Amino acid sequence: MARFPKARLTMTDKPQTPAPEAFERRITEIRIAAALLLRSDGAMLVVRKRGTTHFMQAGGKIDGGEDAQSALLRELQEELGIAPAAAALEDLGMHSAVAANEAHSVVHCRLFKADWNGAVMPAAEIEEARWIMPADAASLLLAPLTRDAVLPLWQAALRRH
Repeated sequence: MARFPKARLTMTDKPQTPAPEAFERRITEIRIAAALLLRSDGAMLVVRKRGTTHFMQAGGKIDGGEDAQSALLRELQEELGIAPAAAALEDLGMHSAVAANEAHSVVHCRLFKADWNGAVMPAAEIEEARWIMPADAASLLLAPLTRDAVLPLWQAALRRH
């Protein structure tokens, strides 16, 4: 067994403090487009990706050179097999929140509202799709963006109808 010399500290020795940069954590910013999809009875569609626990809006990352609306239409086709008309998408603006499934990340989302009464077929990375009513929201684990931005917009849309 190797022997190591004993360290000798005196009262004048100062502990080594790491530089502030050692504590900095890089935050990844993710640009996405997502949909507040509403059924005629007021239900909202939420999805859960395979291997995750949080429900969120359908949508996904905006590829380089792609606009938000095109990205959303592509993602809705890939994930749910649906194709709402581009003209039927109502732009609800930009919303940001902590990412649900990616550590140290923030999502910046261009959110669109669309009515959809047809079937949805989860595909690609979507494991589950659910139509929920406002009373159901409290019992689900929702992504921060859905909880903090989409729910209030959904409730406002329901009050208008």
